[in-house]
Amino acid sequence: MPRWCTSLACLLLLFASVAAQAQTRAWIDRDQVALGETLTLNVETDDARAGTPDWSPLDKDFVVSGNSSSRQVEIVNGKASTRMLFAVALQPRREGLLTVPALTVGSHRTQPLSLTVTSAAPPARAGSAAFIEAQLDDETPYVQQTVGYTLRLYYATPLVSGQLDQATPDGASLQRVGSDLQYTRQVGGKRYTVVERRFLLVPERSGPLTIPGARFSGRSTGGFFDDMFGDGSRELSANGAPRFVTVRPVPARAPQPWLPLRGLGLRYVATPQRVRAGEAATVTIEARADGATAAQFPDIELPAIDGAQVFAEPAQTDETFDDGRPKVTVTRKFSIVPTRAGALRIPGPRIAWWDVRAAAPRTASLPDLQWQVAPGAAGSGAPAAAADSANNGLASDESAARLPGVQGDARIWAWATAGFALLWLATLVWALQRRTQPSPQAVDSAPAHAVAARADLRDLKRALDSGDFGDVADVLCAMAKPPAADLDAVRERLDDAAQRDAVAELQRARWGDGDGPAARASLRAAFASGPRWRSRAATATDEPLPPLYPHG
Repeated sequence: MPRWCTSLACLLLLFASVAAQAQTRAWIDRDQVALGETLTLNVETDDARAGTPDWSPLDKDFVVSGNSSSRQVEIVNGKASTRMLFAVALQPRREGLLTVPALTVGSHRTQPLSLTVTSAAPPARAGSAAFIEAQLDDETPYVQQTVGYTLRLYYATPLVSGQLDQATPDGASLQRVGSDLQYTRQVGGKRYTVVERRFLLVPERSGPLTIPGARFSGRSTGGFFDDMFGDGSRELSANGAPRFVTVRPVPARAPQPWLPLRGLGLRYVATPQRVRAGEAATVTIEARADGATAAQFPDIELPAIDGAQVFAEPAQTDETFDDGRPKVTVTRKFSIVPTRAGALRIPGPRIAWWDVRAAAPRTASLPDLQWQVAPGAAGSGAPAAAADSANNGLASDESAARLPGVQGDARIWAWATAGFALLWLATLVWALQRRTQPSPQAVDSAPAHAVAARADLRDLKRALDSGDFGDVADVLCAMAKPPAADLDAVRERLDDAAQRDAVAELQRARWGDGDGPAARASLRAAFASGPRWRSRAATATDEPLPPLYPHG
């Protein structure tokens, strides 16, 4: 081959490698805005020679402003890489479904993005220097239903400092999610900067619920006379109006465990094409829930299957906050190992839930899987045929030997297997005889480790406010001295009858037979001043048997 052909081929391979490694992408901070608002478009590339993106395709549907860029250099394994980030502010020119077009960045192009632009009514108190707007996903939620609560602070002048506070309502938990969003909005002919903060509200009891109004206090840049006769800033404050919610109780005909949602869908992500006996087949199931977090969603389970073993992997979750409420996608893989050849039915999963919009029970389910299992590669799935052939003498040959007291023939390798087994047993007995007791240092270090992992009353309150029942159980076990193995052990160590009853109520609620809000209320009341444990002497007298190794 001529030398110039070799050089050309190497050059083409080099360019292909550089093109394959370079990555250029674009994204927007929100996929839905109101007309008059702004959003941020980000473009990132690791091609140092790409240069600034061509923003001109955006002019048709957007007003482009606030162009900025930054460079980041990373050194990994001695190799330096440069990453460029460009950002612009976009203000839509019209309502409807718009497309952020593909942009050219050097020799690369980004993917187009979809954006929904709606018309928004001006919030109350528009025209003030600063005001607060609060939005609820549902004004009449059920007990334990997750409600999206969105807080927006509007201010018309730049801020020097500020603090936005939202108190937790009595009878509900309020948890902040995600990071604050910041954008601009045109309200009543006046441009405001908006800070949007999102929360998850979970009512714990039925009846009226009051959400206190948010409060903002800060300092803004002043005008001409403030600069002349003051420090160049002025006080700025705003108070939001309280919100009133009517919480509905759990319906009598609701399925258990209680799962209030706006929507739930199940689907098979992957199923095997061929199945053999003795070999694992993977089934992947996905659930999409509208109106719940990953902590509230139950596990996706497959029932016991006659003729197969089921091994479930930990679930993978993806939580988002869309349309003012939480949404979660749960994906779980199952490895199913058929034990015999022939027809095999895999029952589809079923999850019962409550439709909060229709006020009716629902069940999400998938159809059963019908498999025709082929025999295994080594004859798995046909043990009966192998046994019949052995009884008929079809497997006998010159290498077979008769074992005393056992019917049937065994080959020479069976004798070798028995010999190795006896040798292994002898080695095990020798090792057990030489085993010594644990050193005093190892015994003494165990209590110190247990104390390091101990929880306190603040952890219990935090788990009752924002955690699930599993988190509450873990904290109670960790508060014991030494930590308890389970809730039954916690109940045995508690000296207060009310605390023992509260733990029992937690156990019933955790496994679907009790009232969740009532269990949380009982735990808060019983453990308000901390757990009261039995004394060591009282605990020792309750032991029905003497110690196995009494001290001399």
